Amino acid sequence: GPTIATGRPSKTSRAARCLDHIIPVDFQGTVQCDGYSAYPSFAKRSDGRITLAACWAHARRKFFELHAANKSQIAEFALNQLGRVYGVEQQIKELPQAQRLEIRQRQSRPILDSLREWMVLQRQQVAPNSATAKALDYSLKRWVALTRFVDDAQLPVDNNWIENQIRPVAIGRNNWLFAGSLRAGQRSAAVMSLIQSARLNGHDPYAYLRDVLT
Repeated sequence: GPTIATGRPSKTSRAARCLDHIIPVDFQGTVQCDGYSAYPSFAKRSDGRITLAACWAHARRKFFELHAANKSQIAEFALNQLGRVYGVEQQIKELPQAQRLEIRQRQSRPILDSLREWMVLQRQQVAPNSATAKALDYSLKRWVALTRFVDDAQLPVDNNWIENQIRPVAIGRNNWLFAGSLRAGQRSAAVMSLIQSARLNGHDPYAYLRDVLT
């Protein structure tokens, strides 16, 4: 079915109900997202229309931060195994869907199955409230959603593409500090949507807007 990759919800709050303004009410398919709690709540309200796929970049980041903080061997092993999965993705990204699916099943699934068994074992041996436990729990609690891409060739391994599209706005939000009002924020969002849509369709945004406005 169709797939939507998304960042965090943002209408006037971060509540699950605000996703009604982002995801079409008649949408039926897969939503790929991070671990934000609004998404599971939204999926439950969809009466089975929506399936969640999680993002491995977010799960991997937990281990990356853990390794950066204390050179954790557990984090290092997890990163190495995920590196193998990403290596497979790099090799198959230009292949037809049928071949991508076959290679994921044959190569990525055994890596991920072994990784989960290892994670479960490690989780039993670490302190419940430790940073290591939190990194392991993030993946284990979302394992079905994280591994959904193995059975669906349309799904990417993460939603980094959409994250990269919205990153300039997120960085700008810190620099701009204030939109002035809710209506000003909505106007800004409309203009940013026009600019990004022009880029995605291969147009120079300035030339496009100048042509339309004049």
